[in-house]
Amino acid sequence: MLRRPASLARNEDGVTAVEFAMVAPVLVLTLMGLFDLSYNYYADTVVEGAVAMAARDSTIEPYANNPDALDDKVERSIHDVAPSATVVFARSAYMNYFDVGQSEDFTDTNSDGVCNDNEPFEDVNGNGIWDGDRARESSSGARDAVLYEVSATYDRMFPMASLIGWEDTVTVTASTVLRNQPYNLQDQDVTVGNCV
Repeated sequence: MLRRPASLARNEDGVTAVEFAMVAPVLVLTLMGLFDLSYNYYADTVVEGAVAMAARDSTIEPYANNPDALDDKVERSIHDVAPSATVVFARSAYMNYFDVGQSEDFTDTNSDGVCNDNEPFEDVNGNGIWDGDRARESSSGARDAVLYEVSATYDRMFPMASLIGWEDTVTVTASTVLRNQPYNLQDQDVTVGNCV
């Protein structure tokens, strides 16, 4: 039997399915975004925790002055969460904690705030030029304060990131300052140079 046009206008069969079809893409995209953010937060927490554990481990015998063993342990922790992560390590050595991130001292004879015009400077890291960061490349000196930086780059867990304008990869970083064990005297060979 045929329905009249007036009864068709009041018919609500299938409305729920149509409403769900309209809402589902937004709901799925929102859930995927939340899952992705949660995963990245967890990965960031794992990297921070692994670096904090490396700081503690650097003071005990198996890891003291053994940077490769520390790196391996941190990398294993990161790969437990993000197996495809590319992990990069960086170390910068300083004489003490107060030197971290500080520039080499210089005499600012022309009061312009820049080391230039043949002004004398203390070459703390021994590379022959004035540096905005007095870090040394070698981190094996006794009692050195070592800035230990770790970054991990991995692909996003969920493939829909590009639909909402996010990058396909995520990079998380963490850093801490380690202190080498005092097995011998700390060397400090500071020379004086001139700025160019």
